[in-house]
Amino acid sequence: MGRAKETRMLSLWLILSGMALQGFSGVPALAFSRRSMAGQTTTFVLLAVGSLLSLVGVVLNALGIGGAEELTVPWFLPWGQFSVGLDALGNVFLALIFVVPALGACYGLGYWRQADHGDNGRRLGLAFGVLTAAMALVVLARDGVLFLLAWEGMALAAFFAITTEDDNDEVRKAGWVYLVATHVGTLCLLALFGFWARETGSFSLLTPGSLTREAADALFVLAMVGFGFKAGLMPLHFWLPGAHAHAPSHVSAVLSGVMLKVGVYGILRITSLLPVGEWWGITVLILGIATGILGIAFALGQQDLKRLLAYSSIENIGIMVAGLGLALWGRYQARDDWVLLGLGGSLLHVWNHGLFKPLLFFNAGAVIHAAGTRSLDRMGGLGRSMPFTMALFMVGAVAICGLPPLNGFVGEWYLYLGFFHTLQGTGALMAAAAGASGLALIGALALACFVKAGSGIFQGTSREGEIPGHDPGGSLLVPMVILAALCVVLGVGAPLVVPALDAAVAAWDPGANSSLAALASTPWISTAAFAVFLGVGGGALGVKFLPRAKAKPVVTWDCGYARPTGRMQYTASSLTDGVVRLFGFILWSREGGKLRRGVFARKWSFRKGVPDVVLDRWLLPFAKLVGRMVPRIRVFQQGQTHVYLLYILMITLFLFAVAGFWRHP
Repeated sequence: MGRAKETRMLSLWLILSGMALQGFSGVPALAFSRRSMAGQTTTFVLLAVGSLLSLVGVVLNALGIGGAEELTVPWFLPWGQFSVGLDALGNVFLALIFVVPALGACYGLGYWRQADHGDNGRRLGLAFGVLTAAMALVVLARDGVLFLLAWEGMALAAFFAITTEDDNDEVRKAGWVYLVATHVGTLCLLALFGFWARETGSFSLLTPGSLTREAADALFVLAMVGFGFKAGLMPLHFWLPGAHAHAPSHVSAVLSGVMLKVGVYGILRITSLLPVGEWWGITVLILGIATGILGIAFALGQQDLKRLLAYSSIENIGIMVAGLGLALWGRYQARDDWVLLGLGGSLLHVWNHGLFKPLLFFNAGAVIHAAGTRSLDRMGGLGRSMPFTMALFMVGAVAICGLPPLNGFVGEWYLYLGFFHTLQGTGALMAAAAGASGLALIGALALACFVKAGSGIFQGTSREGEIPGHDPGGSLLVPMVILAALCVVLGVGAPLVVPALDAAVAAWDPGANSSLAALASTPWISTAAFAVFLGVGGGALGVKFLPRAKAKPVVTWDCGYARPTGRMQYTASSLTDGVVRLFGFILWSREGGKLRRGVFARKWSFRKGVPDVVLDRWLLPFAKLVGRMVPRIRVFQQGQTHVYLLYILMITLFLFAVAGFWRHP
């Protein structure tokens, strides 16, 4: 027992030491010249060493049966204390935090070279390191004040990373939208932890002795809204597409693959401490399914490759939240199988998405660099010049669509089993229908979405004449290969992570006494996945190396086009236009064009796009309206003390009147 405790304390100290290296990693580069690659290399080495130390700490804690351990130290602030802790639930998120940013920093050595970005490279390296350390501190925090400090550090570091190219108007706009959204969420968290301290008498994030039903419900709502902004739940997602699209690709990979999960972690941590309400599970389940369907529907309508991936991240967050909804309902109904399958599938999808989405963003960075554009409708034919990049994209696409034999399939399989298990409970038909059918619809739309992306990028011919680009090498390729390999390993070797998932579920709900291995045939799934993997791999090798008869080129019917060009082929947008029109009542796409008049019209243009409903249709028009109204209401600002005293008196009388009516309606 004593040795286990020492091991866990060693784990905590290793993680804290690694986090210090990560947070400090960008500082030494400030001593080098603006275009010094030595400075960027130093930043990467420090971040990688810190991540390795921390990852060793996580593994040691997990091997020690995931026992919880805390370290509490008084500090100079009058509120709270420096209190950090490890448990199996936090390990799931810490593993991602200590893997993906390190791979992102490696990718940045080739993608965002200091020699080419002297104006902003050092600032990006500093923000990147602080972002990584702050995310880890959020997961470790066991005190509300420390949690908020780490949360704000994460938010600000992400802002500076997103706005790396702050000389671009669109980048600045995306950065400010993110900053406003994240601080609206932070206001909810301030209310959450303030209310928590009032109800429990402390900022310590420990299970409270007793809470009234009304207090627990209020804390739950504040947590869902505050953390929902960061996670990207609909309709709180409006900051996400612009931020992901305009940040450097390795920053987008960390934002999507890791930072969004910190929002999910916040919801899990708070709900683990609260007595579950009757309506929580169904509400969260419906919210998750709606977020998933709307996220992938908006992804289908995008022409910008990185915006497509950003909306796809919203879809995957919806899947995770749907699993949490099933687990919350299971806790209320005292059904361990619902809890294990719902939360186990959700946590496995946290890992899955944390692997295949950074892979796709890294891949997008290589593609955009080669094509010189983010527009899918201007790409085409890159599979000929970038075959290895195309193969890695296919790995990420198959995984994100939840197809065997890769990791995305196993996590969604757990969720399907969980929804079918609800048929044995009260009111189960609604949950099974909403969950299983919603998840199936999300999967079908995801498949259409990534068929659109893959065919638009790699198939057909180039629309600009000569096919540009070549497969990336060195520091860009290594992170993609590692992530693709992990997608395969996690899909084929799913039984290896079941104990970690069981421990994480037990940390969230100590009353869950079963195991995922007893509820789902994980070894059978892995065996089938391995067989599919061998079959697909063998078929691909056969197509590649077996001798084939030479094809004789012949002229086919050309529909009157004797010399077709790449501009005559289908675009990515036209491929999915029919599906987008099916969701027209939600997407509200914009269309426009210009035709030059005359007998022989020589110029015609057509534009179609799917703007974000919340940001572009609601918030920005409202902001413009307010901006036009401000000059008209300045008349009330006289700059005279007696006028302001009159305003205060009028407001005070109004509040007294409202309070009186409230007490005696």
